[in-house]
Amino acid sequence: MKIRRILATAVAAAVTTPVLLLSVTPAFADGKPAAQTQEKPSISELERAAAAAQTAYDDAVAAENAAYAALEALLSDTAPLKVALDAAETAAADAATAKAAADQAVVDAEAAVDALPETATEEEKTAAATALTDAEAAAAAAGEAKTAADAEFVAAGDALDDARVAASRAVGQAQDATEAALADKTAADEALAKAKEEAAEEGEGGEECVPESKLTTVVTGLPSTVVAGTKVNFKLRVTNGTDKTLDEVLPFAYVHATDKSGLKDIDDLVHLQWSSASSKKWQTVDNEHYMDAISPLKAGAHTDVKMRLTIDASAPAGNGVTFVAGDYFNEDGSCGGNPDLEGYEFMIAAAGSEPGKVDDAKPSTTKPNTSGLQPQSGASASPVSGSLASTGTSSATSQLALASGAALVIGAGAVFVVRRRKTGSHA
Repeated sequence: MKIRRILATAVAAAVTTPVLLLSVTPAFADGKPAAQTQEKPSISELERAAAAAQTAYDDAVAAENAAYAALEALLSDTAPLKVALDAAETAAADAATAKAAADQAVVDAEAAVDALPETATEEEKTAAATALTDAEAAAAAAGEAKTAADAEFVAAGDALDDARVAASRAVGQAQDATEAALADKTAADEALAKAKEEAAEEGEGGEECVPESKLTTVVTGLPSTVVAGTKVNFKLRVTNGTDKTLDEVLPFAYVHATDKSGLKDIDDLVHLQWSSASSKKWQTVDNEHYMDAISPLKAGAHTDVKMRLTIDASAPAGNGVTFVAGDYFNEDGSCGGNPDLEGYEFMIAAAGSEPGKVDDAKPSTTKPNTSGLQPQSGASASPVSGSLASTGTSSATSQLALASGAALVIGAGAVFVVRRRKTGSHA
């Protein structure tokens, strides 16, 4: 028998649906959901994906190491381009020395011509003139050689610089590729680990979790209007109305809000916190985990959990809802929870507003049609009737219902929080 508890809450804004709230009940039946937008990958598929991601990451690391090695080689004094640059530098220096010597030879030849005495013979004059001509020709050739050597030196320097820049760029690209591959690998590993954890939870022995309407969660003291920029305190009372002690009871809460149009999600401006006798410090409701367990909760007893709702001053006027529920686990393996997820609707008034005296928020619970759904050990569920079935959402959810004028848009774009937990853990 698999322990599987599904109390899904639709809490994210859609973009086109009308003013709707979603109430949810557990539903277990044979067969696969009739409408699903995407089939959940198997563990073997996730293992293959993780292996492929690991291989891609290993290849990226190897490529990055190779890029580093190539750059280090270019920075070495023994790199061919560096050797060529050094040779070109030496050749340019030698050419410069030769040019300087040739220029001096011209100066000396000119001085020899100027120094000829008036008594010099024609042969002496001719010899001096020839020497000057030869020196000038040699100087011109040395100048051309120096120009060529200088050009080769510059070209060799440019070639080395270009190669080093390209190698540095290759290192940067390799680093980016490694980072991306690591992100893919991490995501694949996390997906595989999560799937294995869920499979382990679903494979645990024990009795099935069942709906328990006598375990109730009631909100008191939450105003029906809350002004942006303020905080309000209220209570969540968890009551065990059964005739037996529940070994571990876990309260659950979720807050969702939109602007007046119902089209803009403002969840990041609305904050829900809780504290209890076992946890005095205010803790933020993260919309994924239970609050601390109440252990035990005797038959007929109740416990109050302090709640605090804070709305940022920048929040626009709009609408909100706080969903609450509760589940239980017993040491004998039995488990269950609220068959319905209640939502307490409230209005959000703009910062600085004076709403005056307001009533407490009232619960709005939709009772879904669950006829024909019977608990069993399978992990899938048959579709329920109603508009939600056509959206492709899990068949563990109920029909959509109008939300008493609260401008919350929940439907086709809804996100479903699957509340699951191993017996005895607090994750």
